[in-house]
Amino acid sequence: QLARIQTDSVVEMLRELYPDLRFEIVVAMSTTGDKILDTALSKIGEKSLFTKELENALERNEVDLVVHSLKDLPTSLPPGFTIGAVCKRENPLDAVVFHPKNCGKTLSLLPEKSVIGTSSLRRAAQLKKKFPQLEFRDIRGNLNTRLKKLDEKEDFSAIILAAAGLKRMGWENRIGQLLSPEDCLYAVGQGALAVEVRAKDQEILNMVSALHDADTVLRCIAERAFMKHLEGGCSVPVAVNTVLKDGQLYLTGAVYSLDGSDSLKDTMQTGVNYPRENEDGPNDDVQHVGITAKNVPGQAQEAAENLGVELASLLLNKGAKHILSVARQLNDA
Repeated sequence: QLARIQTDSVVEMLRELYPDLRFEIVVAMSTTGDKILDTALSKIGEKSLFTKELENALERNEVDLVVHSLKDLPTSLPPGFTIGAVCKRENPLDAVVFHPKNCGKTLSLLPEKSVIGTSSLRRAAQLKKKFPQLEFRDIRGNLNTRLKKLDEKEDFSAIILAAAGLKRMGWENRIGQLLSPEDCLYAVGQGALAVEVRAKDQEILNMVSALHDADTVLRCIAERAFMKHLEGGCSVPVAVNTVLKDGQLYLTGAVYSLDGSDSLKDTMQTGVNYPRENEDGPNDDVQHVGITAKNVPGQAQEAAENLGVELASLLLNKGAKHILSVARQLNDA
């Protein structure tokens, strides 16, 4: 349902921009990540859990564009594909949805040993450290399934979800607590929608590039570059927070051990205030961590990517590699 709502919202924007074009939505598709519901995402060991089947359809020319949650897209896309648009970001923060009996509470007010559901190593690692009195357990399934599990059983006192998904579903009233970046840094790309297209399909690429939101593009390039340089994925806890203000891009990035006891976190900034280059420049289709953003200054994109790489290098120098490899081994075990 969420995938359909997200796709509809992108198609709606395209219809407004191109009233003469007809857009048809293909909906009978499910992905590996949708099918394997009894295993933690981090244990399935597949890089493109929610994207592979869709990319196959793109490759076979069965579809021309695919709408994803950006956080589901790996930092390296298969050859021949690119992210042709990154739409304006919804609130990227994580949200707590409480069991009806805990309505009005916050995580710190829950009784000791209360069980919190999340399938994200990133959320669990940060929250275990912040709320050691609580227990964290895996919960899988789409939003509807997870809310049903929460409401109809007594297994969980609360579950953690992305605020963006709840908002898009029209369930904002279920958000009992928004987790600030001090409580829980968010996932790379969280809250942003990406439109994936064939890299060589200039016509489609030109069409969707009108949907790019420049601020979101720069923030997400920095976040994805940070993740890529760390070689992070959903099998290790990597988290970020970005702010773009007065031409300065600030990136906070962190890595955690699985139980949150060991962590490294730092912030760096860079200027991204560059003018638009000549439209017909030679670097029109340069990809930055899988994103082709024709209408965002190339120098700004480069600065954002460098920022992500530099912050990752800083953390690696401080020992992030050890934290991540231990987390990976424990997770695999």
